Amino acid sequence: MEEIYVNERCFKPANKSSIKNLTGPRSCKRNFYLVVILLLGLLTGSISLAFYYKNALHKYLSSSKQLSSMTEERDLLKANLTEMTKELERLQRLFNQKKTCPAGWSKFCCSCYLLSESSDSWHSARKNCTDQGADLVVIDSPEEQIFIASFTQKRTWIGLNDIEQEGTWKWVDGTPLTLKYWASGQPDNAFPKENCAHIRFYENTSWNDFPCQNSLQWVCEKLL
Repeated sequence: MEEIYVNERCFKPANKSSIKNLTGPRSCKRNFYLVVILLLGLLTGSISLAFYYKNALHKYLSSSKQLSSMTEERDLLKANLTEMTKELERLQRLFNQKKTCPAGWSKFCCSCYLLSESSDSWHSARKNCTDQGADLVVIDSPEEQIFIASFTQKRTWIGLNDIEQEGTWKWVDGTPLTLKYWASGQPDNAFPKENCAHIRFYENTSWNDFPCQNSLQWVCEKLL
């Protein structure tokens, strides 16, 4: 598969338990943003302290000893601000480094995807993905739904199921289902234990519930 749809508006929910081989949050940007927010918070706090000491300096100009001590603290704050700024720039450079997918995988946003060549049950499909450091795909944006539909031509397993509790659909990373692309009237649990979901219902690109033991293709997803 060739690389399609590179879209930077990508936010994956945090991996709670099931994808042990993935590192960081499901959003490849989330860790970066958390670090940036932390650094900005530190910067804001340091700047506030700097203003405090600046105002205090004006009040205690008569005391040379206090002035000397506060000047030293001000200089230390400036040095800390400089170091934090350098660290932020380093993180930005690391984040902006070009990342590529393994051979045969397709890149979309911050993940790599692989369409299986064979068919199997949902559980076997998931094991195949986890053996490769991935998991069945979690679709959490309209753009990702369009992307997955663009290279699947028939019924294909995705990482969605209600195995634990009938009617409570969850993704393989433990996140609840919010964005939905069910076909009309689905999920209907028409056959016993239709607990797993696939994309492409007949000729359209929507989802359908299906017995997990049935044999379909599948899509694996791993974070960059």
